[in-house]
Amino acid sequence: MRNFIIFGASKGLGESFVKELPEAGDHVWIVSRSRPETLQLDDGVNRYWIKADLTSVEAGNKIADAFNDTALDVLIYNVGIWESNGFREDYDFEQDDTAEIVNILNVNIVSAINCIQKLLPNLRKSDNAKIILIGSTAGLENNHFTQVSFTASKFGLRGIGNSLREHVKKYGIGVTVINPGEIATQVPYKDGVEKVLSAYQGTQIPLQDIVSLVKCVIHLSRASCVKEINIPAMLDENA
Repeated sequence: MRNFIIFGASKGLGESFVKELPEAGDHVWIVSRSRPETLQLDDGVNRYWIKADLTSVEAGNKIADAFNDTALDVLIYNVGIWESNGFREDYDFEQDDTAEIVNILNVNIVSAINCIQKLLPNLRKSDNAKIILIGSTAGLENNHFTQVSFTASKFGLRGIGNSLREHVKKYGIGVTVINPGEIATQVPYKDGVEKVLSAYQGTQIPLQDIVSLVKCVIHLSRASCVKEINIPAMLDENA
């Protein structure tokens, strides 16, 4: 039996993690602002919702209080907001609003540090705890992204992973940063890999590929340390 907490899990990749990673008898805490539909699933997995606003400095305490003294085996921080006009041809960094810049950095970086710090006592109670940080190829060197705040936040997430890994290695806790390219979140998991391959011809990654990577990492023994995985789409021009 494993205990999971998954941030950003009400839709897309996070929702796929909630559905596909746990097995019958496992417990999953879902952190999101909106009520997740996965609470209605009847598959033997115990799911709980923690309604939290990750822009708030109190979010970490609220989430930790929900756990109390429960051991935590897998923490997945799958959060990444970006600029309003991001990933569009008319995006212009010089038009970014200051409040939006601050919000991106707060949610993507500050909240990650805050929430993980508050949950470390629970992770230390596990015999083989794993922390998975979902980054982006935007956070890698020599990319072609011009979205300064989003890119900075994903570079920052890698820095969090590096330093956090050094802090928790004495506890046998693994920290892995996964940096995917564009993921085909618009194609539901249940529709299968072939639909993504047919529609996007190698320019977007099926949800199944990222889920498979995470499954592999969380099932490794505590003797293994997977530091970072970069997984651009095969034909990703930004990679």
